[in-house]
Amino acid sequence: MEHAARPSRTALPGVGARYDLVTEEGRHVSVVVHSDGRRFLAFHDPEDDDACQATVPLSIAESAALARLLAPDPANPLGELGIDLDLVTEQIPVAARSPYTGRLLGDTAARTRTGASIVAVLRRTAAVPSPTPDFRFATGDILVVVGTREGVDALAEIIAGG
Repeated sequence: MEHAARPSRTALPGVGARYDLVTEEGRHVSVVVHSDGRRFLAFHDPEDDDACQATVPLSIAESAALARLLAPDPANPLGELGIDLDLVTEQIPVAARSPYTGRLLGDTAARTRTGASIVAVLRRTAAVPSPTPDFRFATGDILVVVGTREGVDALAEIIAGG
């Protein structure tokens, strides 16, 4: 079997399917997917592809965990480096009773106080990406905020006047 960038699929009647991959180093790796959802990771003898050297049974949860480890997450490219961003994005409304209605973004000192960033403001008539410290809030604005869960919650309290 030659090196293939994509796994080949072989139907296994009454069992499921086998997906085979030959690595650049010539190692033969298979995943056997049973019809009932069970999966087995298998390693084959390069001289005899039908001779299995070892198998590892995987539950569905274990298969999913392994897939997350092997496949880079496009939303978190730094995850490959072991950096867990733990960021959330939320929309926080500026209500009429907010102490920041009519005031400048800089007055909130949001990033300094909470570590969270206001990355955009949605207004009835337009969106304002990357607002500067001299941006003036109005009742009904929706703040798009990015930060840790704690930072975003703290910023929501500040905007609400808590």
